[in-house]
Amino acid sequence: MNNLFDISGKVALVTGGSRGIGEMIAGGFLANGVKVYISSRKAEVCNTTATRLAQQFGGECIALPANLADVAGCQKLADEIAAREPQLDILINNAGVSWGAPIDEFPESGWDKVMDTNVKGVFFLTQKLLPLLRQSGTAEDPARVVNVGSIDGIKNPVFETFSYGPSKAALHHLTRGLALHLTGQQIIVNAIAPGPFPTWMLSTGVGGGGDTDIDWSLVGKNNPRGRVGTAEDIAGLAIFLCSRAGAYTVGEVIACDGGAAYAT
Repeated sequence: MNNLFDISGKVALVTGGSRGIGEMIAGGFLANGVKVYISSRKAEVCNTTATRLAQQFGGECIALPANLADVAGCQKLADEIAAREPQLDILINNAGVSWGAPIDEFPESGWDKVMDTNVKGVFFLTQKLLPLLRQSGTAEDPARVVNVGSIDGIKNPVFETFSYGPSKAALHHLTRGLALHLTGQQIIVNAIAPGPFPTWMLSTGVGGGGDTDIDWSLVGKNNPRGRVGTAEDIAGLAIFLCSRAGAYTVGEVIACDGGAAYAT
């Protein structure tokens, strides 16, 4: 009982780990003794974040830039991990994009980009990493896959992001399908559905232009908890799911939103 939340010594890959929720989870993992790989599309930003996280939290954080919107990019990242590690204990599928436009003007390119990254990329990266996840998982300590969905996949979003909510709803259901087929192979799959957090993506939606150094209290005042989420909130839930404490939680979509999804 004393080590229920211990994840030290594990190896994790956090996609979309150069900023936002992915960066928060990566930082929480590093602070708790995990060797962390982070990926994002922009190599310079990924490298800078990896260096900063290692300095801030200690441990080893390695940048592996990747575009996960197509199968070739997923295969490339899986190959790079396999060249460095004999097994992978934790996969956090966090990389995601959104697209906003009025309904009459919403483009096919925006629809496809969101679906390719948020749904297809998650499936095929997980598929390509299955050999490493199978090497890690045991009956006592299964490998973990955590997909980062959204409360916009549970409730209707207020923004004109017509492909984003459906993509996250699809990801939630994909989580249940992956759990069905992989649990018996000692790979546990769950999903987190975040609500408002101080991220670049949300900043673009609330008028911050992508700047995360804004007055988030204006966003948080409408949340039942009276605030937006913190790094501790999202990292704590990820640590639970990837530790002994979460070893009997399978195929779930857990909201981490201060109550926002069920307050409307």
